[in-house]
Amino acid sequence: MSDQKVRVRFAPSPTGGLHLGGVRTVLFNYLFAKKNNGTFVLRIEDTDQNRYVEGAEQYIIDCLNWCGLPPDESPVVGGPFAPYRQSERKSLYREYAESLVALGHAYYAFDTTAELEQKRKEIPNFQYGQAHRMDMRNSLSLSEHEVDALLDAHTPHVIRIKVPADEQVSFHDMIRGDVAFDTTLVDDKVLLKADGMPTYHLAVVVDDYLMKITHAFRGEEWLPSAPVHLLLWKYLGWKEHMPRWAHLPLILKPDGHGKLSKRDGARLGFPVYAMSWTDPATGEVTPGFRELGFLPEAFINLLATLGWNDGTDQEIFTLDELVEKFSMERISKAGAKFDFEKAKWFNAEWIKTATATKLMPKVKDVFADNSLTVTDDEKLAIVIDMVKDRVTLLPDFYQQAGYFFELPKEYDLGAVKPKWTDAKTDFFNMLIEVYNSVTNWEHTELELQFKSLAETAGIKLGELMLPFRVMLVGGKFGPHVFDIAAVLGKEETVERIAVGLDRFVA
Repeated sequence: MSDQKVRVRFAPSPTGGLHLGGVRTVLFNYLFAKKNNGTFVLRIEDTDQNRYVEGAEQYIIDCLNWCGLPPDESPVVGGPFAPYRQSERKSLYREYAESLVALGHAYYAFDTTAELEQKRKEIPNFQYGQAHRMDMRNSLSLSEHEVDALLDAHTPHVIRIKVPADEQVSFHDMIRGDVAFDTTLVDDKVLLKADGMPTYHLAVVVDDYLMKITHAFRGEEWLPSAPVHLLLWKYLGWKEHMPRWAHLPLILKPDGHGKLSKRDGARLGFPVYAMSWTDPATGEVTPGFRELGFLPEAFINLLATLGWNDGTDQEIFTLDELVEKFSMERISKAGAKFDFEKAKWFNAEWIKTATATKLMPKVKDVFADNSLTVTDDEKLAIVIDMVKDRVTLLPDFYQQAGYFFELPKEYDLGAVKPKWTDAKTDFFNMLIEVYNSVTNWEHTELELQFKSLAETAGIKLGELMLPFRVMLVGGKFGPHVFDIAAVLGKEETVERIAVGLDRFVA
């Protein structure tokens, strides 16, 4: 395989929202492909029609595009190994399943759902496999004549792999090293369902072979499926073409106990999906990182550091840097605890370094969500650069910057009124007159005039700065108050002082 062009794939089922663990799998596939001048394939595994959810495939594609991880081949862009939806490849799989039956490595099973349920009631922890297969209705326990008659009558049936007893199957995992399994503990998985659709086990092997996949990276929860897949690669005669496997560590709950789930996110107050997902059946909306206000660069950056590091103390990586530095050897075997506070830190760092031009459309969207329309792009760019260091999530821009474009909706009167005096009223009335006469409206001059007036009035500067800030922005936040006044302009600043006085004196 060393002389083959690297080909990796992400093969999700279109059943709902895309978990951040799935996006991390996409990321590691993408980084490995780009690092090795390879190809990243998106293949939709939609063979389980009972679990198929309308709109989920487009949602997955939208997520990958938002993350900046577009596939080179997919159902949308096509490619030399199309189609890339397994439901459109249905006719391929029966041929391989039937060949396994002919070779003695698989068999027809005619058991009904009721018969299987009865067995499960009779036998605790029932497994359809070596211990019980001869007690069931299948082409191993029935005569050839009975089997032919059932097939001729189009009796519903599945095809199961015949797992051998007392064998060791093994492979070398790129992360975990040598991994071995005892086949006695493995049941005879269904390969082809009664509706003619393959199960994951058959489809993933056939498609990885036909699409010339060289490396397969997936979550460690898929390790129990490995022995069935190893046997299929062997039985189909493709063992030398099997991709190199890597089973990625789990993303764990913040306390480190168990895999991070959607339920954990709801309980602890953070998203676990890349983008918000609306269940078409119930209308239930599960929030996503995008809608919460994460930049895609920050989302990708934080996912890269869950279970991987480059061996240095560096934490902020661009996608290009990740491609350059990525290696499978630096992926940990241990699960990675998810820390939402750390995730927000990544986002704040990326917002700090983003240009006003890049942030502007996102800030306008945030403003629009709060019924605020801004058309002065020049002023907005100045404001974004002034406040972005104070922003953690994109919606924070409304609180941190909205007051530059509209009067405060609320005033923190509790911070001002208890210490309000007539002398302060006189000061701010005088300040209106002074500021009205200022010709050089910039922060140094405004600060100089303010301090000079405070000295003349005999009031400590500290007692005046907070009321002035609340007059301008409504609360105890924002950049340097004279910088705010400079951007607001003379007319707006004077008006806000007057409005503030009315609130404080009332």
